[in-house]
Amino acid sequence: MATHVSCFNPGPAKVPAEVLKKAQDEFTNFRGSGMSVVELSHRAKDFASVNSECEERLRKILDIPSNYKVLFMQGGGTGQFAALPLNLGRGKSPKFDYVISGTWSVKAAKEAEKYGKVNLVFPKPATFTTVPDQKTWNLDPEASYVYYCANETVHGVEMNTPPDTGNVPLVCDMSSNFLTRKVDVSKYAAIVAGAQKNFGAAGVTVVIVRDDMLDMTHPMCPIILDYKTTAANSSCYNTPPTFAIYLINLVFEWILQQGGLDEMERRSAEKSKMIYDLIEKSQFYWNPVDPAYRSRVNIPILLGSSEGNKDLEAQFVEKATAAGLIGLKGHRSVGGLRASLYNAVSIEDTNRLVQFMVDFEKQVAT
Repeated sequence: MATHVSCFNPGPAKVPAEVLKKAQDEFTNFRGSGMSVVELSHRAKDFASVNSECEERLRKILDIPSNYKVLFMQGGGTGQFAALPLNLGRGKSPKFDYVISGTWSVKAAKEAEKYGKVNLVFPKPATFTTVPDQKTWNLDPEASYVYYCANETVHGVEMNTPPDTGNVPLVCDMSSNFLTRKVDVSKYAAIVAGAQKNFGAAGVTVVIVRDDMLDMTHPMCPIILDYKTTAANSSCYNTPPTFAIYLINLVFEWILQQGGLDEMERRSAEKSKMIYDLIEKSQFYWNPVDPAYRSRVNIPILLGSSEGNKDLEAQFVEKATAAGLIGLKGHRSVGGLRASLYNAVSIEDTNRLVQFMVDFEKQVAT
């Protein structure tokens, strides 16, 4: 394998080199404490400063209004599939609206069915390549909330603007495009995002929840998923994932140093355009997603034809890996290739991939 590696893993994913270097330098002696950050008590002042600094930086990056709580939880996005209906369901027989745009929203809806009645706002499509016009959606005005996944990592479907849900609270799983662009937090009742794609290591999930949503917790909600309890205890009701929180704090610092979300959004657009421009000019590479819903961060790629070619895809992955281009195999449920262009993936990394794609097509053609 090449010594210079460009990581396109879909998650866990690449972390900025500057962040890894700082974490390495501090690992055995955090801020002069004589201890590693993984040895600090979550009740100690040293970790309390990390926890509060982390929240402050995220509030600055996203301009989070003061009437929202920021929580650092465990369980990933999958844990939030249960946490959302258990915390935000209204009444004894809650109803939930779900937008089904890919694998993760399917799983979220299935989990929510355990805790109330789920309404799919449009029928589950046979393939996930677009999102029906909202004018055709069947929204329930009595729903506790409307759920959607902003970016489906498996199918590469991204909803670029939040749906209009009127007076019904809107909640969103932003795990795979969180902090890649500006977001008007005030439009949401809750936002959830696992760290392992765009802003850190696996183990911590950010929840941003509006204050008025904190008094509806179901009595059967496990306390580890309880938003109100987590908020009241500054995300330290139990032992939190201290190292994961420390690391996302460093990533938040890096984002601010790079120019904030304006710069993250500019880079995201540039990187994805490089890949899509190549696909559009090629008769060898294909992307099945409606251009209006093509993801900027997870790009599925088929080789040879619009149906794909498993032999060519296997050759591509083998040669790409040997060249130091890692993590390009598509999800097992859909096949093909997938390029994940999260924040830490550089323009240089993306250019290496584009050049490899050009060279591979030429090799196959000869």
